[in-house]
Amino acid sequence: MASETGRFVISFNGEIFNHVELRRDLKAQGHRFRTTTDTEVILCLFERIGERCLSLLNGDFAFAIWDTLRERMFIARDRMGVRPLFYTRHRGAVYFASEAKALLKVPGIEARLDIKALDQILTVWAPIAPRTAFQDIFELEPATYAFIDRNGLVMTPYWKHEFPDYGDHAGSAAEEKLDDLLTDAVRLRLRADVEVGCYLSGGLDSSVVAAVAAGLGAQPLRTFAIAFESKEHDESYFQNIMAVHLGTRHVQMRMTSADIATNFPDVVRHMERPVIRSAPAPLYTLARLVRGSGIKAVLTGEGADEIFAGYDIFKEAKVRRFCTRQPGSRFRPLLFRRLYPYLPNLSRQTPEYLSAFFMAGSAELGDPLFSHRPRFRSTSATKMFFSRDVKSALAGYDAAEEIVSLLPADFRRWHPLNQAQYLETRFLLPGYILSSQGDRMAMAHGIEGRFPFLDHRLVEFAARLHPEQKLKGLDEKHVLRGVADKLLPSEISGRRKQPYRAPDVEAFVGETKRAFVEAAMGAESIERLAIFDPVTVEKLHRKCAMGAPSGFRDNAAFVAILSTQLWQETFSAGSAARAVA
Repeated sequence: MASETGRFVISFNGEIFNHVELRRDLKAQGHRFRTTTDTEVILCLFERIGERCLSLLNGDFAFAIWDTLRERMFIARDRMGVRPLFYTRHRGAVYFASEAKALLKVPGIEARLDIKALDQILTVWAPIAPRTAFQDIFELEPATYAFIDRNGLVMTPYWKHEFPDYGDHAGSAAEEKLDDLLTDAVRLRLRADVEVGCYLSGGLDSSVVAAVAAGLGAQPLRTFAIAFESKEHDESYFQNIMAVHLGTRHVQMRMTSADIATNFPDVVRHMERPVIRSAPAPLYTLARLVRGSGIKAVLTGEGADEIFAGYDIFKEAKVRRFCTRQPGSRFRPLLFRRLYPYLPNLSRQTPEYLSAFFMAGSAELGDPLFSHRPRFRSTSATKMFFSRDVKSALAGYDAAEEIVSLLPADFRRWHPLNQAQYLETRFLLPGYILSSQGDRMAMAHGIEGRFPFLDHRLVEFAARLHPEQKLKGLDEKHVLRGVADKLLPSEISGRRKQPYRAPDVEAFVGETKRAFVEAAMGAESIERLAIFDPVTVEKLHRKCAMGAPSGFRDNAAFVAILSTQLWQETFSAGSAARAVA
């Protein structure tokens, strides 16, 4: 679309949820509109105030605007990184797209695996932007814009996720403010030319979103959920409670391990990167079901765990800090058991084992990565399977230390909980949750995910809360639960956080094994692609095939190796020797 004067031309992916209000204000200033689209609102704002327009936009977006007069390109991405924007530079030109694979059409751009990006995935679970899995293809970072002209590309952040001094919202006042902000965030995201549905996981976050949406809608809300064949992963009981409570038109998809295996090659192709978990696969299949039901946009609960401290990693860090300060406390094993009640094996372990297990690899209290260091070290165990050449190419590189170098100047002044939240929101949320599990899986079927909890007003509100309003003792999302108590059945509002998990190794071995798994993990393929060591991979494969993976590390290693092999076969279709060089 071109502006009214013809000077500016825009290419836009996403939604501006407050475009109605912005349009009203612009009309009051005398601007005339030719359409009712949010695209024209962006153009009008940019023509009037340039890059400052970004501060007015409430939405999920990635767009490029060409200035025909100055022959200059402007590109920008939303604050939280919901919508992707990839770019590459070749022979003096800059190309951009919503998918990295589209840039492989540029003459001279080849699909070569970026080894440092793989190292980052096997540390942080995702590449650290601007890196992607592809050499020479980059991702514009969230909350960033850039001007591109003959002199090059200059990037500038326009918003920062910071934790300022605590606000004055306490007790019921905080709950009322949260209720108001969340209701408005959902209201804006229900705006659409078509019906908007809602994912319903059975947990607190999606249930709250569904409850608010059901209260705002004029017709019964349509909800969608995954029911796992595996009882360990299934939450259909709680999903059904919420569906009945809200009177939604509920659709539940039965997911088996065989389904995960069958869809995994397509999942890797759409993710455009290796992963360490199979969790994106069920969401890929769910999005296909949603599209088949005639829905093109869904609300989800993503973001609440990051901004209100819902993940176990926040509680684990708090317990580890206590244990570091009180090494002789008899409460140590009790606290660890309370952290993970859904892991039955912990109840049978001795206090000595529990303390040794959870404190292994623990960091110094002053370490800026204290909260995440054990996770990074555990995930990094997969690197032992790298080939000799890859290990040599990565000698001296440390993805965790790269993260340290990217932390804001005020980071060390923040409360430890806020530090942990920043790490999760800055690195894992856009790189994995919103990408591999989010936009990539939904948009594979033309489904637009909408995330009320990631409305920037909510994110900023949560950042000003006192840590105890988010994590009170070991009770997560304290202030959000206060809101949930008024909206949800007690079975849901009082339920502890259950992480979203899907079968990993078990989906690819035994009765569900597939020929592509045997081929990708086989010695011939491992040797040809040269990323991993065939001897150690063969041992892992045999161990897992016998049904004996030893917890997270083996599961993560198996999925990481398999997805990396599939990525290579899908995109580069040849030797990885060039990727190592």
